[in-house]
Amino acid sequence: MVGDLGSKRLRRLLNQRLHEEPSKTQTHVMSKKKMKTGLVIINCIILAIGNCGGPLITRLYFRNGGKRIWFSSFLQTAGCPIILFPLLFSFLRRKEATTTPFFLIKPPLFLASIVIGLLTGVDNYLYAYGLAYLPVSTSSLVISSQLAFTAFFAFFMVKQKFTPFIINAVVLLTLGAGILALHTDGDKLAKETHKEYIVGFLMTLAAAILYAFVLPLVELTYKKARQRISYTLVLEMQLVLCFVATCFCLVGMLADGDFKELARDFKLGGSTTYYYVVVVFTAIIWQGFFLGSIGMIFCASSLVSGILICALLPLTEVLAVFFFREKFQAEKSISLFLSLWGFVSYFYGQIKAENKTETPDQEAQLSQLPVIDSVA
Repeated sequence: MVGDLGSKRLRRLLNQRLHEEPSKTQTHVMSKKKMKTGLVIINCIILAIGNCGGPLITRLYFRNGGKRIWFSSFLQTAGCPIILFPLLFSFLRRKEATTTPFFLIKPPLFLASIVIGLLTGVDNYLYAYGLAYLPVSTSSLVISSQLAFTAFFAFFMVKQKFTPFIINAVVLLTLGAGILALHTDGDKLAKETHKEYIVGFLMTLAAAILYAFVLPLVELTYKKARQRISYTLVLEMQLVLCFVATCFCLVGMLADGDFKELARDFKLGGSTTYYYVVVVFTAIIWQGFFLGSIGMIFCASSLVSGILICALLPLTEVLAVFFFREKFQAEKSISLFLSLWGFVSYFYGQIKAENKTETPDQEAQLSQLPVIDSVA
């Protein structure tokens, strides 16, 4: 009799646990999903500001007499000390729970960040050199070819899988970039030689190819890391690689004598105050680009980061027309439409894939729970 009562009580407890565990699991999954969605939104906003504002404010520097290419390269990553603020916040939160070091990054990841930082420094110089001799519209055209290279490198380096929606997005965005190539002769800057235009074009193309290689390299680093990758660790990697890229460009500035002539030729507003405002905002806005792109690799993949960068380029075109009075031909309108179509196509495919896999995942979680016979 006592045994029967004990057996019934045990079955009731196990049945209660059976009903509680799915709800706890679902709550945990939903919480993680909301957190990831929040990170994706934040990184998208930061990337959009940096991707659209960075080329515009850099071009503003060159349009108003700025001539120091190494200095412009330096500014693209010089805003990295901003990252110390979220890192400090993260450290204080961790410290409340347990004793923890300020930095979580370990030597292998630190060395990998240094290598990526050097490549980023070279890319900064190539891009700044191109933007010194190309209008924003033409530069955006060349940079948009980066997506095809990113897809190529991602396929071989991180075994990126291509769904029909991803292929459709890549084709549409690349086609939109190709359409921009029509009637670019009118974009040539005043007092610019044909040789300078060609060199600027080739430098920008080299920058696009190199950064297309850097994006999958960052993703590969995440996958090969011998420690758990958290968003805090992503920020630490960003700090290291930007610091290294800044030091690389700083050496170039010293070799080129940039410090002697930094503000000498700048003409905007007739005051050095405007010059320093442009310098500070250039550093802050570009940091948003790098932080957003590396953050999107953490939240999704290097290809997604490349798709977002490419999708935002037509918006940069529109802003260049508004701020710099660049021509907005019909080709740019078509390019904008195709880019938005490709952008929507990709994310529609992602939402559809998530909805398809969500139900099997929940069923798999429930199947792992113990099955208890409720019959006495």
